[in-house]
Amino acid sequence: MNLLKNQIAYFTSGNKNNSPIIFIHGFPFDHEMWRHQVIYLQKKFFCVTYDIRGLGNSAPGDGQFTIDMFADDLEDLIDELDLVKPIICGLSMGGYIALRAVERFENKFSALILCDTKSAADNDEAKLKRAAGIKSINSDGAEKFVRDFVTGCFSPKTIKNKPEVFIEILNRSLTNNPTGLKGCLLAMAARTDTTSYLAKIKIPVLLICGEDDTLTPPDVMKSLGAQIPNSEFVLIPQAGHLTPVENPEKVNMALKKFLGRHIS
Repeated sequence: MNLLKNQIAYFTSGNKNNSPIIFIHGFPFDHEMWRHQVIYLQKKFFCVTYDIRGLGNSAPGDGQFTIDMFADDLEDLIDELDLVKPIICGLSMGGYIALRAVERFENKFSALILCDTKSAADNDEAKLKRAAGIKSINSDGAEKFVRDFVTGCFSPKTIKNKPEVFIEILNRSLTNNPTGLKGCLLAMAARTDTTSYLAKIKIPVLLICGEDDTLTPPDVMKSLGAQIPNSEFVLIPQAGHLTPVENPEKVNMALKKFLGRHIS
């Protein structure tokens, strides 16, 4: 594990001379959710994972986060490692960060991969749900909130057929600092809408969505992709919101095909 000056924990695998790819995890998870993708790609790519501010091994600080702060952290990581035109791959909240980063400094990236995410900002109903999550953590502690939230991210098929996958992700999520959890909820509730930039994206884009995803359903991601020039959409069977851990083989194959077409 390495640390940026702002106490962001990051991890690298593979040869630094290969094309870099940065994986940005979702909420309330950590860098380990990309384990299968790193193992699969590390021979041909320089793989970088990190824990978003407040989650995993990264410090929670005061818990006052914004998506732009997360995008700043991503830019700091790129500068720290002196990465040239990395591919960025973000899931859910990681996708919000990736989309905001592309909106701000697209010229720093060579390609974008969006997994189970959306460009729209929270509506009032979603904001109230984030607020209720913060209230729940304050009144009852983080465990119940995390258990309920993580369970909702998985396809029922995964929980039934791969209970060990669900349990591992849940247990890792339960170790997160409550201050970090609340900070991420605040950041997501206050995030800007990046939809207007979709049509301006010039780099190649891959969209991946689980067929059983109820948080960002396939029709939402297909609509997202329809607004992005030079984009591709892949539906992942036997998966909910956490496609990289629920069906890593299919996700890895989608990544291989996309990267093979667009990255030399």
